[in-house]
Amino acid sequence: MNETNFRTLDLNLLRVFDEVMTERNLTRAAHNLAMTQPAVSNALKRLRESLGDELVRRSGYGVEATPVALALWPTVRDALAQLRESLSPADFEPATAAKAFVLAMADATAAKLVPGLVDLLEKEAPGVNLRIVPLTTRDPRDLLESGSADLAIGHFPGVLAELTAIHLQEHNPRFQHQRLYDGEYVVVMRRYHPLAKKPLTLDAYCAARHLLVSFSGRPFGFVDEALSAQSRQRRIVITVNQFFTAGRVVASTDLLTVLPRHFVEVTGIESALTLRELPLPVPAVHVDALWHRHSEHSGAHRWLRKAVERAARHGFAEPGTTIAA
Repeated sequence: MNETNFRTLDLNLLRVFDEVMTERNLTRAAHNLAMTQPAVSNALKRLRESLGDELVRRSGYGVEATPVALALWPTVRDALAQLRESLSPADFEPATAAKAFVLAMADATAAKLVPGLVDLLEKEAPGVNLRIVPLTTRDPRDLLESGSADLAIGHFPGVLAELTAIHLQEHNPRFQHQRLYDGEYVVVMRRYHPLAKKPLTLDAYCAARHLLVSFSGRPFGFVDEALSAQSRQRRIVITVNQFFTAGRVVASTDLLTVLPRHFVEVTGIESALTLRELPLPVPAVHVDALWHRHSEHSGAHRWLRKAVERAARHGFAEPGTTIAA
Protein backbone atom coordinates (compact mmCIF):
# COMPACT_ATOMS: atom_id res chain seq x y z
CA MET A 1 0.00 0.00 0.00
CA ASN A 2 1.45 3.39 -0.92
CA GLU A 3 1.28 6.45 1.32
CA THR A 4 -1.58 8.09 -0.61
CA ASN A 5 -3.76 5.00 -0.30
CA PHE A 6 -3.20 4.80 3.46
CA ARG A 7 -4.10 8.46 4.02
CA THR A 8 -7.40 8.02 2.20
CA LEU A 9 -8.22 4.52 3.40
CA ASP A 10 -11.38 4.02 5.44
CA LEU A 11 -10.05 1.98 8.38
CA ASN A 12 -13.50 0.48 8.96
CA LEU A 13 -12.82 -1.61 5.87
CA LEU A 14 -10.12 -3.45 7.79
CA ARG A 15 -12.70 -4.76 10.28
CA VAL A 16 -14.66 -6.18 7.37
CA PHE A 17 -11.50 -7.67 5.88
CA ASP A 18 -10.59 -9.31 9.21
CA GLU A 19 -14.04 -10.86 9.60
CA VAL A 20 -14.11 -12.15 6.03
CA MET A 21 -10.66 -13.67 6.47
CA THR A 22 -11.74 -15.30 9.74
CA GLU A 23 -14.95 -16.79 8.35
CA ARG A 24 -13.95 -17.22 4.68
CA ASN A 25 -17.64 -16.73 4.00
CA LEU A 26 -19.37 -13.43 3.16
CA THR A 27 -22.75 -14.40 4.64
CA ARG A 28 -21.30 -15.37 8.02
CA ALA A 29 -19.03 -12.34 8.06
CA ALA A 30 -22.01 -10.07 7.36
CA HIS A 31 -23.98 -11.69 10.19
CA ASN A 32 -21.10 -11.24 12.66
CA LEU A 33 -20.70 -7.59 11.65
CA ALA A 34 -24.47 -6.88 11.73
CA MET A 35 -24.23 -5.84 8.08
CA THR A 36 -25.94 -7.00 4.90
CA GLN A 37 -24.02 -9.17 2.50
CA PRO A 38 -24.14 -6.51 -0.25
CA ALA A 39 -22.63 -4.04 2.22
CA VAL A 40 -19.77 -6.46 2.97
CA SER A 41 -19.23 -7.03 -0.75
CA ASN A 42 -19.14 -3.27 -1.33
CA ALA A 43 -16.62 -2.81 1.50
CA LEU A 44 -14.38 -5.47 -0.02
CA LYS A 45 -14.68 -3.75 -3.41
CA ARG A 46 -13.50 -0.45 -1.91
CA LEU A 47 -10.62 -2.18 -0.12
CA ARG A 48 -9.60 -3.95 -3.33
CA GLU A 49 -9.46 -0.61 -5.11
CA SER A 50 -7.31 0.88 -2.36
CA LEU A 51 -4.90 -2.04 -2.18
CA GLY A 52 -4.81 -2.97 -5.85
CA ASP A 53 -5.47 -6.65 -5.18
CA GLU A 54 -8.46 -8.98 -5.46
CA LEU A 55 -7.98 -10.12 -1.81
CA VAL A 56 -10.53 -12.96 -1.96
CA ARG A 57 -12.06 -15.08 -4.70
CA ARG A 58 -15.23 -17.15 -4.57
CA SER A 59 -14.51 -20.82 -3.89
CA GLY A 60 -17.26 -23.37 -3.30
CA TYR A 61 -19.50 -22.10 -0.49
CA GLY A 62 -17.04 -19.46 0.66
CA VAL A 63 -14.06 -17.42 -0.45
CA GLU A 64 -10.37 -18.16 -0.91
CA ALA A 65 -7.73 -15.60 0.08
CA THR A 66 -5.07 -14.33 -2.31
CA PRO A 67 -1.38 -14.36 -1.32
CA VAL A 68 -1.56 -10.59 -0.67
CA ALA A 69 -4.52 -11.06 1.68
CA LEU A 70 -2.77 -13.89 3.54
CA ALA A 71 0.33 -11.74 3.99
CA LEU A 72 -1.67 -8.69 5.14
CA TRP A 73 -4.13 -10.39 7.48
CA PRO A 74 -1.80 -11.19 10.45
CA THR A 75 -0.81 -7.52 10.72
CA VAL A 76 -4.41 -6.32 10.49
CA ARG A 77 -5.62 -8.94 12.96
CA ASP A 78 -2.93 -8.06 15.52
CA ALA A 79 -3.57 -4.32 15.19
CA LEU A 80 -7.32 -4.72 15.67
CA ALA A 81 -6.82 -7.02 18.67
CA GLN A 82 -4.49 -4.52 20.34
CA LEU A 83 -6.91 -1.69 19.63
CA ARG A 84 -9.84 -3.62 21.11
CA GLU A 85 -7.81 -4.41 24.21
CA SER A 86 -6.79 -0.76 24.62
CA LEU A 87 -10.36 0.49 24.24
CA SER A 88 -11.90 -2.22 26.43
CA PRO A 89 -9.33 -2.93 29.15
CA ALA A 90 -11.86 -4.15 31.70
CA ASP A 91 -10.90 -7.36 33.43
CA PHE A 92 -12.66 -10.56 32.47
CA GLU A 93 -15.20 -11.59 35.11
CA PRO A 94 -15.64 -15.37 34.84
CA ALA A 95 -18.62 -15.46 37.23
CA THR A 96 -20.74 -13.31 34.92
CA ALA A 97 -19.09 -13.86 31.52
CA ALA A 98 -20.93 -15.50 28.65
CA LYS A 99 -18.22 -16.65 26.27
CA ALA A 100 -17.07 -19.70 24.32
CA PHE A 101 -13.47 -20.84 23.90
CA VAL A 102 -12.15 -23.38 21.38
CA LEU A 103 -9.34 -25.69 22.55
CA ALA A 104 -7.52 -28.09 20.23
CA MET A 105 -6.06 -31.18 21.88
CA ALA A 106 -5.69 -34.94 21.47
CA ASP A 107 -8.05 -37.31 23.26
CA ALA A 108 -5.34 -38.41 25.70
CA THR A 109 -4.77 -34.79 26.73
CA ALA A 110 -8.49 -34.10 26.97
CA ALA A 111 -8.97 -37.12 29.23
CA LYS A 112 -6.60 -35.55 31.75
CA LEU A 113 -7.58 -31.88 31.49
CA VAL A 114 -11.29 -31.72 30.70
CA PRO A 115 -12.63 -33.09 34.02
CA GLY A 116 -10.77 -30.35 35.90
CA LEU A 117 -11.92 -27.72 33.40
CA VAL A 118 -15.54 -28.81 33.81
CA ASP A 119 -15.17 -28.49 37.58
CA LEU A 120 -13.78 -24.97 37.18
CA LEU A 121 -16.61 -23.93 34.87
CA GLU A 122 -19.27 -25.22 37.22
CA LYS A 123 -17.76 -23.48 40.25
CA GLU A 124 -16.38 -20.26 38.80
CA ALA A 125 -17.63 -19.59 35.26
CA PRO A 126 -21.10 -21.06 34.68
CA GLY A 127 -21.69 -18.94 31.57
CA VAL A 128 -18.47 -19.98 29.82
CA ASN A 129 -18.56 -22.77 27.22
CA LEU A 130 -15.67 -24.84 25.94
CA ARG A 131 -15.43 -26.40 22.50
CA ILE A 132 -12.85 -29.19 22.37
CA VAL A 133 -11.74 -30.01 18.83
CA PRO A 134 -9.34 -32.79 17.73
CA LEU A 135 -5.70 -31.88 17.37
CA THR A 136 -4.72 -33.28 13.98
CA THR A 137 -1.23 -31.81 13.59
CA ARG A 138 2.03 -31.30 15.44
CA ASP A 139 2.07 -27.71 14.14
CA PRO A 140 -1.21 -25.97 15.10
CA ARG A 141 -0.06 -22.45 14.26
CA ASP A 142 -2.43 -22.18 11.29
CA LEU A 143 -5.36 -23.00 13.60
CA LEU A 144 -4.33 -20.23 15.96
CA GLU A 145 -3.52 -17.77 13.18
CA SER A 146 -6.94 -18.21 11.60
CA GLY A 147 -8.80 -18.02 14.91
CA SER A 148 -10.11 -21.58 14.53
CA ALA A 149 -8.77 -22.31 18.03
CA ASP A 150 -8.01 -20.08 21.00
CA LEU A 151 -5.49 -22.49 22.48
CA ALA A 152 -3.69 -25.60 21.23
CA ILE A 153 -2.43 -28.12 23.77
CA GLY A 154 -0.03 -30.91 22.92
CA HIS A 155 3.50 -32.08 22.17
CA PHE A 156 4.99 -29.62 19.66
CA PRO A 157 8.78 -30.20 19.66
CA GLY A 158 9.39 -28.85 16.17
CA VAL A 159 7.30 -25.74 16.73
CA LEU A 160 8.93 -24.93 20.08
CA ALA A 161 12.41 -25.39 18.67
CA GLU A 162 11.57 -22.95 15.89
CA LEU A 163 9.98 -20.50 18.31
CA THR A 164 13.05 -20.60 20.54
CA ALA A 165 15.19 -19.60 17.55
CA ILE A 166 12.72 -16.86 16.58
CA HIS A 167 12.62 -15.49 20.14
CA LEU A 168 16.33 -14.79 19.92
CA GLN A 169 15.69 -12.51 16.95
CA GLU A 170 12.25 -10.99 17.62
CA HIS A 171 11.09 -8.94 20.60
CA ASN A 172 7.42 -9.64 19.86
CA PRO A 173 7.07 -13.21 18.50
CA ARG A 174 3.77 -14.26 16.94
CA PHE A 175 3.21 -17.24 19.25
CA GLN A 176 3.62 -17.85 22.98
CA HIS A 177 3.70 -21.12 24.90
CA GLN A 178 3.61 -22.49 28.43
CA ARG A 179 4.71 -25.88 29.75
CA LEU A 180 1.80 -27.75 31.37
CA TYR A 181 3.24 -31.16 32.23
CA ASP A 182 5.70 -33.83 31.15
CA GLY A 183 4.29 -37.03 29.74
CA GLU A 184 5.67 -40.54 30.18
CA TYR A 185 5.05 -43.03 27.40
CA VAL A 186 4.91 -46.80 27.87
CA VAL A 187 4.53 -49.86 25.67
CA VAL A 188 0.97 -51.20 25.81
CA MET A 189 -0.23 -54.67 24.81
CA ARG A 190 -3.13 -56.97 25.60
CA ARG A 191 -3.02 -58.64 29.00
CA TYR A 192 -2.20 -62.13 27.70
CA HIS A 193 0.11 -61.09 24.88
CA PRO A 194 3.03 -63.54 24.45
CA LEU A 195 5.47 -60.71 25.24
CA ALA A 196 3.67 -59.98 28.52
CA LYS A 197 5.15 -63.11 30.13
CA LYS A 198 8.76 -61.87 30.21
CA PRO A 199 10.83 -58.67 30.23
CA LEU A 200 10.54 -56.73 26.97
CA THR A 201 13.87 -56.61 25.15
CA LEU A 202 14.74 -54.30 22.29
CA ASP A 203 15.05 -57.25 19.92
CA ALA A 204 11.59 -58.53 20.86
CA TYR A 205 10.14 -55.04 20.57
CA CYS A 206 11.55 -54.52 17.08
CA ALA A 207 10.40 -57.97 15.95
CA ALA A 208 6.78 -57.32 17.02
CA ARG A 209 4.05 -55.70 14.92
CA HIS A 210 3.02 -52.21 15.94
CA LEU A 211 0.17 -49.70 15.92
CA LEU A 212 1.15 -46.02 15.90
CA VAL A 213 -0.95 -43.03 16.96
CA SER A 214 -0.20 -40.52 14.21
CA PHE A 215 -2.18 -37.32 13.65
CA SER A 216 -0.93 -37.05 10.07
CA GLY A 217 -1.06 -40.75 9.19
CA ARG A 218 2.70 -40.75 8.65
CA PRO A 219 4.09 -44.10 9.94
CA PHE A 220 7.02 -42.57 11.81
CA GLY A 221 7.03 -41.12 15.31
CA PHE A 222 9.39 -40.12 18.11
CA VAL A 223 10.00 -43.79 19.01
CA ASP A 224 11.04 -44.47 15.42
CA GLU A 225 13.46 -41.54 15.61
CA ALA A 226 15.01 -43.08 18.73
CA LEU A 227 15.21 -46.49 17.04
CA SER A 228 16.80 -44.99 13.94
CA ALA A 229 19.51 -43.42 16.11
CA GLN A 230 20.42 -47.00 17.12
CA SER A 231 20.16 -48.28 13.52
CA ARG A 232 17.00 -50.19 14.42
CA GLN A 233 13.45 -50.09 13.15
CA ARG A 234 10.03 -51.55 13.90
CA ARG A 235 7.17 -52.76 11.69
CA ILE A 236 4.19 -50.39 11.87
CA VAL A 237 1.15 -52.26 10.60
CA ILE A 238 -1.48 -49.57 11.13
CA THR A 239 -1.79 -45.94 12.18
CA VAL A 240 -4.76 -44.33 13.92
CA ASN A 241 -5.33 -40.74 14.99
CA GLN A 242 -6.75 -41.32 18.48
CA PHE A 243 -5.12 -42.76 21.56
CA PHE A 244 -8.39 -44.33 22.73
CA THR A 245 -8.75 -46.20 19.43
CA ALA A 246 -5.18 -47.47 19.83
CA GLY A 247 -5.97 -48.83 23.29
CA ARG A 248 -9.08 -50.63 22.11
CA VAL A 249 -7.29 -52.20 19.14
CA VAL A 250 -4.28 -53.55 21.05
CA ALA A 251 -6.57 -54.91 23.78
CA SER A 252 -7.90 -57.46 21.29
CA THR A 253 -4.92 -58.04 18.94
CA ASP A 254 -1.24 -58.92 19.13
CA LEU A 255 -0.16 -55.43 18.09
CA LEU A 256 1.91 -53.24 20.41
CA THR A 257 1.42 -49.52 20.79
CA VAL A 258 2.89 -46.67 22.82
CA LEU A 259 0.55 -44.55 24.95
CA PRO A 260 0.88 -41.92 27.69
CA ARG A 261 0.96 -43.75 31.02
CA HIS A 262 -1.64 -41.42 32.53
CA PHE A 263 -4.05 -42.12 29.67
CA VAL A 264 -4.13 -45.87 30.24
CA GLU A 265 -5.57 -45.23 33.70
CA VAL A 266 -8.66 -43.48 32.28
CA THR A 267 -9.41 -45.73 29.29
CA GLY A 268 -11.77 -47.96 31.25
CA ILE A 269 -9.96 -51.02 29.85
CA GLU A 270 -6.81 -50.88 31.96
CA SER A 271 -7.44 -54.39 33.31
CA ALA A 272 -7.29 -55.76 29.74
CA LEU A 273 -3.87 -54.24 29.12
CA THR A 274 -0.27 -54.84 30.16
CA LEU A 275 2.25 -52.02 30.39
CA ARG A 276 5.99 -52.28 29.84
CA GLU A 277 8.75 -49.70 29.92
CA LEU A 278 10.13 -48.74 26.52
CA PRO A 279 13.27 -50.85 25.90
CA LEU A 280 15.25 -47.82 24.71
CA PRO A 281 15.73 -44.21 25.83
CA VAL A 282 13.48 -41.62 24.18
CA PRO A 283 13.42 -37.83 24.50
CA ALA A 284 11.16 -36.34 27.18
CA VAL A 285 7.63 -35.67 25.99
CA HIS A 286 6.53 -32.19 27.04
CA VAL A 287 2.93 -31.02 26.77
CA ASP A 288 2.56 -27.28 26.16
CA ALA A 289 -0.20 -24.75 25.64
CA LEU A 290 0.36 -22.64 22.52
CA TRP A 291 -1.45 -19.42 21.60
CA HIS A 292 -1.24 -16.46 19.23
CA ARG A 293 0.13 -13.15 20.46
CA HIS A 294 -3.10 -11.33 19.55
CA SER A 295 -4.61 -13.10 22.60
CA GLU A 296 -1.67 -12.42 24.91
CA HIS A 297 -3.16 -9.44 26.77
CA SER A 298 -6.83 -10.41 26.62
CA GLY A 299 -8.31 -10.77 30.10
CA ALA A 300 -10.55 -13.60 28.89
CA HIS A 301 -7.64 -15.47 27.35
CA ARG A 302 -5.48 -14.97 30.43
CA TRP A 303 -8.25 -16.56 32.49
CA LEU A 304 -8.45 -19.46 30.02
CA ARG A 305 -4.69 -20.09 30.17
CA LYS A 306 -4.75 -19.99 33.96
CA ALA A 307 -7.72 -22.38 34.04
CA VAL A 308 -5.90 -24.86 31.80
CA GLU A 309 -2.79 -24.60 33.98
CA ARG A 310 -4.84 -25.28 37.11
CA ALA A 311 -6.63 -28.22 35.45
CA ALA A 312 -3.25 -29.69 34.44
CA ARG A 313 -1.95 -29.48 38.01
CA HIS A 314 -5.16 -31.06 39.28
CA GLY A 315 -5.00 -33.83 36.67
CA PHE A 316 -1.73 -35.10 38.14
CA ALA A 317 -2.60 -34.46 41.80
CA GLU A 318 -3.58 -37.13 44.30
CA PRO A 319 -7.22 -38.28 44.07
CA GLY A 320 -9.54 -36.09 46.11
CA THR A 321 -7.36 -32.99 45.79
CA THR A 322 -9.30 -29.80 45.10
CA ILE A 323 -8.28 -27.47 42.27
CA ALA A 324 -5.99 -24.78 43.62
CA ALA A 325 -6.32 -21.18 42.50
